[in-house]
Amino acid sequence: MRKIYSLLLAGSIVFAVSCQSGQKKAGEKSAQVEKTEAAPELNKLSAEETSNGWQLLFDGTTSTGWRGYNKTEFPKGWEIVDGTLHCIGTGTGEAGAENGGDIIYDKKFKNFDLKLDWKISKGGNSGIFYLAQEVKDWPIWKTAPEMQVLDNANHPDAQLGKDGNRQAGSLYDLIPAVPQNAKPFGEWNSIEIICFKGTVVYKQNGEKVLEFHLWTDDWKKMVAASKFPEYNKDWADVAKEGFIGFQDHGDDVWYRNVKIKNMD
Repeated sequence: MRKIYSLLLAGSIVFAVSCQSGQKKAGEKSAQVEKTEAAPELNKLSAEETSNGWQLLFDGTTSTGWRGYNKTEFPKGWEIVDGTLHCIGTGTGEAGAENGGDIIYDKKFKNFDLKLDWKISKGGNSGIFYLAQEVKDWPIWKTAPEMQVLDNANHPDAQLGKDGNRQAGSLYDLIPAVPQNAKPFGEWNSIEIICFKGTVVYKQNGEKVLEFHLWTDDWKKMVAASKFPEYNKDWADVAKEGFIGFQDHGDDVWYRNVKIKNMD
C-alpha cells in the first residue's frame, strides 16, 4: 500500500511540474506575441503624427504636389513605383540628368522638421535640398544647402571634398556627417532635417550627424572657403524660406515616407 501511495505521489509531482512548465511556455509565447508590433504603414501618418501637426508630402501613389524645378509639370525622368518617388537612372551620371531634372514640392517652407527615407543604387548620387529658390537657367544647387545622398562605397565623390564632407548625410562639400552611419546601396536610410530660425540639424538613421547655423559669421567664412562662391557669389545668403527638392544626378534613387512638420 505504501508503495502504491509513493507511486501516486510521484506521479502527481511530475504532473504538477509538467503543467507549470506548459503554463510557463504558453506565457512566454504570449509575451512574445505582445511584444511583436505591426510595421508602420508606408507613406502614411500615424494618429499621433497627425495630432502633432505632421503633413505627408508624398502619398505613395501619385506625384501630387511635386513638379520639376523651374518647370510646371512632373518630369518624365521620375516615376511613382512601389510606393516610392523613383529617379530613373540613365547610366551616364550628371549628363543623363538632363532627361529628368530635379524635382521640388510646390510649397515653400521656413521653419520645419523634415523626415524621409532614401535608397540609392550602386555607385549612385543624389541629394536633398531645402530653402531652395527657383532662378531661371540655374540648377537648384546654386541656391540651396544640400544633404548628400550617396553610395559611399562605390561613388568617387565619397573620397573627394574634405574629411568626408561629400559622403552620405553630410552638408554637401561643407560639413561631414559624424558618425558616418549610412547603409550600403540598395538599403533604406532614414533621415531628418530640422531647420529652425537658422539652426539646422541633420540626423541619419536615428543619430545626429551634424549641426550648423545659417547667416552667422562662421557660416559665411565656411562658405567662402568652399567651391560655391565660384558659381554663385551670394550663395552664403541662403533664403529664409524656400522649396524642398530631390536631385536627379542621372542615377537610380528612391524616396518614400516624405513628411514635414511646419514649425512657424
